[in-house]
Amino acid sequence: MAGGMTQEELARTAGVSRQTIVAVERGRYNPSVKLALKLARALLVRVGDLFELTEEDDG
Repeated sequence: MAGGMTQEELARTAGVSRQTIVAVERGRYNPSVKLALKLARALLVRVGDLFELTEEDDG
């Protein structure tokens, strides 16, 4: 996990389950803006560094 943080630690910091983190990582779950901001803050990065919009998503 980026930043030396485990999925469990990231989940705890963001207030979600580890399964939610796994689903986000695998692209099976699109987080809310609030969760995306919490994840970015926990990892000390910008939201845009974590997520991107692909042409597939845009259609």
